[in-house]
Amino acid sequence: MDFKSEAKKYEKQFKDDLKQIVSIPSLRDDSTKSANAPFGKACRAALDKMMEIGQKAGFNVRDIDGYACVIEYGDQEDSIGILAHLDIVPIGDGWTRDPLGCEEEAGFMFGRGVLDDKGPLIAGLTAMRILKDNGIKLNKKIQLICGCDEESGMQCMEYYCKHEKLPSFSFTPDASFPVIYGEKGIMSLELKFKNDTPIKSMQAGERMNVVIGKADAYVNDFDYGKEFDFYLKANGLSGSLSEEKGMTKIHLDGVSAHASTPWMGVNAGLHLLNFVGCVYQDDQLTRLAQMLMDVRGYKTQIGIEGAYMGPLSCNTGIIRIDDDEISMILDIRYPNDTTCETVTSGMRKALKEAGLDGSVECLSDSKPLFLNPDGDFIQKLMQVYREYSQDDFTPAMTMGGGTYARKLPNCVAFGPEFPRPLETTLTIGGPHQADEAINIEEMLTSIAIYAAALETLGK
Repeated sequence: MDFKSEAKKYEKQFKDDLKQIVSIPSLRDDSTKSANAPFGKACRAALDKMMEIGQKAGFNVRDIDGYACVIEYGDQEDSIGILAHLDIVPIGDGWTRDPLGCEEEAGFMFGRGVLDDKGPLIAGLTAMRILKDNGIKLNKKIQLICGCDEESGMQCMEYYCKHEKLPSFSFTPDASFPVIYGEKGIMSLELKFKNDTPIKSMQAGERMNVVIGKADAYVNDFDYGKEFDFYLKANGLSGSLSEEKGMTKIHLDGVSAHASTPWMGVNAGLHLLNFVGCVYQDDQLTRLAQMLMDVRGYKTQIGIEGAYMGPLSCNTGIIRIDDDEISMILDIRYPNDTTCETVTSGMRKALKEAGLDGSVECLSDSKPLFLNPDGDFIQKLMQVYREYSQDDFTPAMTMGGGTYARKLPNCVAFGPEFPRPLETTLTIGGPHQADEAINIEEMLTSIAIYAAALETLGK
């Protein structure tokens, strides 16, 4: 069957389903959690809507106690899984379109989560629709597993794995093509220092897995307006000064990006520390900022180039300062050539040698994922990808992002982004960025690839 021509027939259905899901701002909110809504009302609402869409499509649907839902095609004992998530990161600033509106322009759809990961989730559902509607019989059940907590801990999949039988093989459409056979380890470090700096208060960053896009700090005795303007111009930044609560509020704008690629963003928090440190001649702030601006980690003695997975990356995602303490939370993605313990000890050594008296604590560690790239499972996915993409050049690869793949055995990330650059004059945002968007034609190709992959794996 030509799944690409079949996918085109489902374009309107795909868009309609996606608009319903994107309209729900499904951000985890523990203040509204309750029984059967462990991640809050908004995530529960998205889960209910997804179950409704699955039921109307004629699939069997099960609620996994509000942690996830499962949409199933078939009733066989063995299964093939598609893992995707309904939760989003904070919408953030800088949007030129309605982040919940799924607006369409020049072949693109815009909205928070259209790429990460609601669009790919609906693509998986659409692939299942194609198989069911065409009466394609498989030897394995297809399970679309929709979680609600991928962006802030993956507790949904931990719960799922404890209470459900796991698929024999799975893929998650939450990355890029061709096949992602390895994912870097993801760890979070918290650095704490006594606050003896000119900054009296600072709140910057919402999630450790997002480059800080804007930052505010409050200081006393500020008389550096000209220096501030110079710093902004010298670094290509924007910002502002204002008076609040008897202090000067310094605001800086950077560029948000995913923590797995911090070099694609501009960390407003670190720039703010650097500026204040420079004008007030505070060594603690300037040393911290300049060490952590090296997102490859060499200035903090944790840098390494992995044989398969490439370089370590370090993102300063959250900065909190009050009268007494400086707290910084780092999101570190490390290749399977090193360990959490090695990274932690390297950071401690670097701070000590820089004369920075503080503590380093590992808050969490998710070990690297690595599957044999020459194995039968990955080679089948690669064959399907090559057939429908006409891309015979790009190999299977590894990445710094963390997906559900690391939570289940025999699971890899598979699409939906293609390796070729998009050709458009529009401003297109990626995951975690303003004006997040998908290319509709590419998403239809992804649907075809997923349908073909499910047929191949399910027989």
